[in-house]
Amino acid sequence: VQLQASGGGLVQAGGSLRLSCVASGSTGSISSMGWYRQAPGKERELVATITRDSIINIRDSVKGRFTISSDNDKNTVYLQMDSLKPEDTAVYYCQASGWIGDFWGQGTLVTVSS
Repeated sequence: VQLQASGGGLVQAGGSLRLSCVASGSTGSISSMGWYRQAPGKERELVATITRDSIINIRDSVKGRFTISSDNDKNTVYLQMDSLKPEDTAVYYCQASGWIGDFWGQGTLVTVSS
């Protein structure tokens, strides 16, 4: 499975960004996709995941601000990020899980200025 993420960038606090991640390869093996992030000097953390059955897991600090969605036909997962805060600044990684293993995208940088 290969993952191609896009949509990061620089935005002011309170602004919005939308991340996209397209999976290719053995996509039939994927059971869930999601987003993780890693801020400078910190460990990678889960942001949100969504299963093929649309079961969502999302971290508390982004609830009400971030929305994860997917298009199974397009093997794509999205992360709509609204009301961004400087503490959301991080490299965001797309991740896919399935019976053949876990896969990671290359990461896309999100920078939120105050």
